[in-house]
Amino acid sequence: MSLIKIATIFNIDLEFEIAELYKRILAYLVDLTILVIFFISMKNFYYGGVSYDSAYLEGHIGLDILTISLPMLLYAPVSEILMNGQTAGKKVFNIRIISLDGGEPSVVQYLIRWIFKVFEWPFFFGYIFYSGEALVSYIFTTLMLGAFVVFIIAITKKNQRLGDFAANTVVVNTKSPYSVNDTVFMNIADDNYIVTYPDVLMLSDRDITIIKNVMNQWKKEHNHETLDRVSVKVKKVLKIENEEKSIIFLNTLLKDYNFLAGN
Repeated sequence: MSLIKIATIFNIDLEFEIAELYKRILAYLVDLTILVIFFISMKNFYYGGVSYDSAYLEGHIGLDILTISLPMLLYAPVSEILMNGQTAGKKVFNIRIISLDGGEPSVVQYLIRWIFKVFEWPFFFGYIFYSGEALVSYIFTTLMLGAFVVFIIAITKKNQRLGDFAANTVVVNTKSPYSVNDTVFMNIADDNYIVTYPDVLMLSDRDITIIKNVMNQWKKEHNHETLDRVSVKVKKVLKIENEEKSIIFLNTLLKDYNFLAGN
């Protein structure tokens, strides 16, 4: 089991379990299977089967690009953005993308990772313009490039591919002891809830996620020193002066954030 420590803005190291290479490959194959099923289903729906005859396809290029190629092309970034760093394949194998600053990746980071999968893109459009023989040739080339990607992941310390380096992200197991799988959401049902620290909105979503992760870590290890360090740092940033216990202060802070963010 490979572990990675990520330094956060609060000078706290969070520990995550790096996703094994075989899980990433299997997750990719699950996603690829979904895309192939989608492709075949749409072709059968439109034309009663998959056709690679160039003359036949010329009259349907626009339709195919709009309703088949683009959804296949955007599957990965849209899934990762909407599912908090996961695709269907990643969800099956309990792995997730996180930012190397300890929080959830931004939309820009997801898009950067996607751009570096450019070698896959022609696969989603190649069947429109080329013969079946050319498509087979391209699939072979794609697999060779994919092997290079696997090689890069295998030899890097954090199991990162080029897209991860560019986006400053890493793929981890969601069942890691300190996973970002725990949500910052807290249901504040009381409409008469009184906010104690209104300046909490000065913190970013990423800051709140890190605070939540540190609290989850504390619940498992009861490391009061770590919790106190975060509490002191947050109080300094928000210019709060009180002697409240760290766990009580941070818990109230999260409640305030959820209440204010939801109203």
